Amino acid sequence: MSVVREFLRISIYNTEDYILKKLLLLTFTLACLLNAPAQATDVNTVKATIVKHAIAMGVDPAIALSIARTESGFRHEARSSHGAVGVFQLMPSTARRMGLNPYLLNDNIKGGIMYYKRMYNMFGSVELALAAYNAGPGNVKKYNNAVPPFAETRHFVTKIMSDVNRQKSAPDPVVAKVKQGAYSAQAPKPAVIKAPAGQVVNTKELQVEVLEEKPIELKLETLTVAI
Repeated sequence: MSVVREFLRISIYNTEDYILKKLLLLTFTLACLLNAPAQATDVNTVKATIVKHAIAMGVDPAIALSIARTESGFRHEARSSHGAVGVFQLMPSTARRMGLNPYLLNDNIKGGIMYYKRMYNMFGSVELALAAYNAGPGNVKKYNNAVPPFAETRHFVTKIMSDVNRQKSAPDPVVAKVKQGAYSAQAPKPAVIKAPAGQVVNTKELQVEVLEEKPIELKLETLTVAI
């Protein structure tokens, strides 16, 4: 009897150990999936979306492309230490005031160009609009409608103006392709970046990919022992 009990005890222990290992493996796999970065959207697709929105809103595509290049290098997953997110490094609060979700690629691009246009309409100058984009319209007004004496802001304005002038002689090929309709049938993938913990995000247009759930089948074989 003692031999049988010992055998059963060992069998149960091995079964529990097997189940524990399976659960640990499943937990590790899920953690990897949840924390894996989303596949980066093709840079030319991002550029094409920027050009389309810029043309639709009456903004020079060269300026819109230069802002995105300077702000994020066209990376939607980019974040700043100040909390700005996405291709155009929008502050979530600013995007919400415009009725947009900055964590969605299309909304982020649309919001960035829209905000620049508002700044341009407010100050009537490309340089001042860029300065307001970087430092805020309050600081531009504070310094008598001039570029604020902030090193970061002045570098931002100078860099973008230089890039815009460069594009006059060497336009980005994507601009011509968009105008020719080469990207007319291509829609940007719904690239999404995670919001910070506790951040309330409008998910009205948010598309979430749900992984198929498969139940784990644990088969326990019944051992019959004749005594």
